[in-house]
Formats: sequence, C-alpha cells, structure tokens
Amino acid sequence: MQKWGIPTCKKQAIPQRATILAMNVHAFELLVGPYSVAHLRVTQKLQEVGATLPDDGVHVYLTDTLESPDVAPPGRLPLSLRPLVDEHRRAGKVKKETRVLVCMGNPPYERQAFDASEGTDDNAARRDRLLGEFITLARGRTKFSHLASLYNKYVYFWRWALWKVFDSTEGPGIVSFITASSYLNGPGFLGMREVMRRTFDELWIIDLEGGNLGARKTENVFAIETPVAIAIGVRYGKPNPDQPANVRYAKITGTRREKLSKLDSIKSFNNLDWQECSTGWTASLIPSGRSIFSAWPLLTDLFPWQTPGVKVGRTWPIATTTDNAKKRWQTLAVSSPEERSTLFPDRRFGRKTTSDVGITNPPAASRERIIEITERSPIPLIIKYAHRSFDRKCILADPRIIDLQRPPLWFAHSEKQVYLTSLLTDRLGFGPAATVTSNIPDLHYFHGRGGKDIIPLWRNQLGTEANITAGLLNYLENVYGKPITPEDFFAYCYAILAGPEYTRHFANDLATSAPRIPISTNPAYFDYGVNLGRQLIWIHTYGTRFVPINEQPDTVLAGKTRAMRSVPVTIDGYPRDFSWDETTETLHVGDGTFAPVSRAVWDFEVSGLRPLRSWLGYRMKKPTGKKSSPLDEVRPDKWPAEYTEELLELLWVLEYTVNRSGELTAFFESVIQGEVMVAGFLPQPNEEQRKPPEIPRSVTRIPTEQLSFDK
Repeated sequence: MQKWGIPTCKKQAIPQRATILAMNVHAFELLVGPYSVAHLRVTQKLQEVGATLPDDGVHVYLTDTLESPDVAPPGRLPLSLRPLVDEHRRAGKVKKETRVLVCMGNPPYERQAFDASEGTDDNAARRDRLLGEFITLARGRTKFSHLASLYNKYVYFWRWALWKVFDSTEGPGIVSFITASSYLNGPGFLGMREVMRRTFDELWIIDLEGGNLGARKTENVFAIETPVAIAIGVRYGKPNPDQPANVRYAKITGTRREKLSKLDSIKSFNNLDWQECSTGWTASLIPSGRSIFSAWPLLTDLFPWQTPGVKVGRTWPIATTTDNAKKRWQTLAVSSPEERSTLFPDRRFGRKTTSDVGITNPPAASRERIIEITERSPIPLIIKYAHRSFDRKCILADPRIIDLQRPPLWFAHSEKQVYLTSLLTDRLGFGPAATVTSNIPDLHYFHGRGGKDIIPLWRNQLGTEANITAGLLNYLENVYGKPITPEDFFAYCYAILAGPEYTRHFANDLATSAPRIPISTNPAYFDYGVNLGRQLIWIHTYGTRFVPINEQPDTVLAGKTRAMRSVPVTIDGYPRDFSWDETTETLHVGDGTFAPVSRAVWDFEVSGLRPLRSWLGYRMKKPTGKKSSPLDEVRPDKWPAEYTEELLELLWVLEYTVNRSGELTAFFESVIQGEVMVAGFLPQPNEEQRKPPEIPRSVTRIPTEQLSFDK
C-alpha cells in the first residue's frame, strides 16, 4: 500500500483515502493495449482496498499527452466510436484545467532525426514551441549540432510536466520520471538543466547506467541499449528562480538483477549514498571529480579547433583497396537509370543525383550529375582514408557521394597534417584516450562512434599556423627556458593520452569531462614525453609523420610477428573467419597463420573497439559492418596480397604499442605525482580561435596534386 501512497497505520481510513486517491489520479496513454491494461490494474488495486470508484470509472484517458488541449476531436465518427470523442474532451479538460501536484511516469524516449530543410517549417516551429526555454536558453551557448539531442520524445515530456505542474501555478509540486539519462551531462541540454534548477528546490538523480552502445558497457534495467536515470524534483512552495536547486546524485551499479534488487530495497532517501552536484545553472547533474584531474587544462582548451570527421552517409565509397573502389565506381557508371536508383539511394541528399555540382571540397571529378555519369566519366580521386583507429582504407573522394565533406578539414590537409582523435563529447572507455592518423579521418574514426572528436595540429596546409591556443607556447618557453614547437607540444599530449593508465586512473572523472592534460613543470619530464610521443606518432601513422632523421618515411618498424603460412590468394582460399590460439600465440586467418601474436595485441582496445578484430572483420569473405547499397557487394573475389602486408604492419604497430605500455605508464605516473600546471594560469582560447579556419576566397577548392601523396 505504501507504493500507492495509502497509509497502513489506520486500517479504517484506507477506503476513504483510497476513494480520494481514485478521484484525483489521472493517467494518459497513447496506445490502446497499455491503456486497457492500465484501466484494469488501477481498477483492481483500488477495489482491493475498498475504494469507491468515480461514476465515470478510473481516470485513465486514451490520448496524446503532448497534444494541445484545444485540438478538436475527430468528427464524423460512427456512433460506436463516440465514447472516444467524449474521452478526448475529458482528457483535454484535465490538461487545461485540472491542477496537478505530482506528475510521474516512464515516457517514451526516442531520438528524432530531421533534415536541415525542416528548420523553418511548421513542424519545426511546433517542436521548438514545445521545448520552450530548453532550446532558447541553449542556443548560442553550445554548438548547433548539439541541439539535435533535444529532439527526443522524453525531453518533450519533461517540458510538458514542468509546464503542467509548475508553470500555471506558484505552488508546490513534484515531477518524477525515469527516462534516458542524456540530459544529465549532454552538451545540448544546457537550457534544460537551467530550467530544472530554476524550477525545483531539490532534485535527486538515481543513475541506473545501462549503456550498451558506448565505450563502457553496463547492463540495463530495461531491455534497451540507452542508459537511464530516475529523477525526483520537488518544489515546496513559491518558486525561487534565482536560487539553484540542490542537486544530489547517486549511482546504482551491477547486473540488471542486482540493480532491480537494490531499487526494491529502497525505503527512503537515506538508503542511498548521495553526492552533491554543482550549483552552476547549466552544470552537469553528475558530480564533478574531486581529484587533481579537474584542475588540469582541458584538451579542447589547448587545441581550440575541433571538428567532426567526414560523414560519408553511405558505406560503398569506402573500400579496402584502390582497385575495389574503382570497380564500385565503374559498376555505378555502367548501370541503367533504373539500377542506379537502387545502387545510389539518396533519400536525404537527393539533390546530388539531380542537381549540378558547384565548386566543392574535395573537388568533384566532373560537373556531371551522378544520374548522368557514364563509363567515360572520370573516376574520382581515390585517397587513403582513416576509417577506424589503426585501419587505413581508401575512399572515392568526391562530394557528389559524400554527405558532409567538412571543407575546412580538407583545406587544412597536407603532408604535414596530423590528427589527434578522442572522445570529446562522450565517455571514454579503456585503452588509449587518443589515437592519431595522417589521413583524412572518418566521423567514427576513434572507436566506431563519433562527434566533434578530431583535433588537427595545423589550421592551414603549409603547417605554419598551429591549432594551439595563442600565447600557450610562449608561456611554456618561459617555464622551460627554451623554444617549444607545436610538434613538441602535440607529441607531449599524445604521450599522456596514448597509454592505458590514463583512462584507468581517471575513469570516474572522464564520466563527466573531456580529457584533460597534466602539463609537467619539470623540463626533463616534458622532454621525455616529447620524445616518447614523437616515436608513437611515427609508428601510429605508419611511418608518415614525425619521422626520425635516420629512418625512411612510409616505412613501418618491423616487429616479431611473421606470416608463418600465407593466406591463399585464390577464390576458394578467401578467409571466411579468423581466430586466435592462446597456447601457440597464433593468429589464424582462414588457412593462413601469423605468429607470435600476444594476448595483449589480440585484446588491444580503443574504448571498446578491438582494432585487430575490427580490421579482420572488414576483410573477410562476408565482411562485418553496415551496407548501404548493392555496391557494397562489389569486393575482391580473392584475398589481395596487399592485405597480408597491411595485416603484418598492423600487428607490428600494435606490438610496438603494447611493448611501450609500461614506459607510458611510468611516464604518466611520474608526471601526475610531480608538479603540474593549473588551468587557471594558462592562456585561454577565445571564440575566434575555436572557429574553423577561414577558407581563403582566392582558393576555390583544394588542388588535386596536394592530395596525390595519399594515393
């Protein structure tokens, strides 16, 4: 009975109070099935305790909660459906007139995707009206791309509940929802968090985790892959919008069974271990770390321009070999108009098949529309492409088949450019906190998911304008008493992030923060980190960047692994699977074998991505990964000999990396145990430095020859 709010101390009062409860409880349900079940169960529970039901039955309405109470019911319904019209009117009356003190539920949570073209239509205006201050307060205070996170059904329900319980009155109230937890610290939810802090006096958050898509996977209490949290917000009297709510946070961890058992055992707030959260209006609803980590400068404040990687929008332009990429283009070029609509479905960016191609970046192979190309049409530029961490593929670099090219990324690309990649807007998993590449990177390069996670070292092709906060290198030169180059600082930061200890040591801090860098005040530590980072970048870019003076460029340092038995270069010998033998430390790829391959190499992880297994999976007879077109089925019919060479290079790179893990850990621990620089004393970037580099008007598109070194 306690779960229904009915006291058990005076049994004779139960029927009377249950009757009052029956009169004052209202429920909305959109789907007929749950609506019927709710009617039945609520009726049964109330009758069990002797409640007298209202004359019109329990107040469970078949209605869309978010629909305006002023919307007229459908007309011209048959007589048998007239009760639905009456119910629609009653639900509208509750929405419009009934005072609600408590609103609780588990509203639907589903991210909604909209085309950019929808930004000015009536539906978009209605969505923004529903979100109200959730979106108006966030605009201008976060990146435009982050605002898309607000277009989620559960966010609309939160806004509706706050309006219904609080906006129409100055009295007390409670809102309690279990929803997706993205609003707790998502960068797009600044306005939502501010509204909640201004509305409530107290807010309790019970984080149930449950993410199965991110870098750190945990079991969910529901059969879904979205992390969830329970929120209980209370206002005791008149609003005090100038005093932020006291926000308390608790986390329940473990298996699904353990989480449900813990929830079932909670009798009061005292049964949970609460932590105080920040009082900042837009701050995270998860406590910030209290360790030294929070005093260090953010990686994004040291390198102020970050960008998403390329979003191709289809999988077939990314191929494992140059020949394969050519064959896919040629298959498209000789297709009939009917076939082409299937080979190149372009629902969202349909203009690319029917409109002229303007001056773009990367450059189009021709100004023909995709629907007009023939076998005589020029083949687009094919370049090496950073598809996943440590995995180099090829891409047909043509804007007619790429959804989001990221022009500043291409204009700043050159043989000097190097990209540091991490998770800057999502939670890091175990393994290195960053990887590097010298090739144009994919949106999902770091570990299969992506945001604005690419940090180029240079803002221009010449490598003369560093993407480093103005004044920072001069500050470091004064500390160390010697010149510091952009490459030096980039290498030092990579040495900090590339080892396994960083994400292990600061796992809790990284749950609410982008990576931060401990910059040692000790010149010897800094120099050691620079040398270590330079070596790693040389190896991790497959010998293309930061090449030592005595080494040949584009050469990978050989490790111990050898091809003991080559993979057959025949149609029948094409590998269908792969495995690893722990006893013999042998990697089996079809009939081919490679040894020795240690467990550390086999299990090497980048926030949940296993680079070796991922690389092999993309190159099997039936490859892993999504498919967007029949063109994806155009693949090599035999294992290309170059695959074996590339696999050995990957094994050597990973072998080198795990062999240096002890040195990386020792370096990292020495730095954090010594004196490091505090963020507040370092130069801070301004908004101009955070903007993408401006493309000079004299440059209309990137010259092809500037990409030829990547072919």
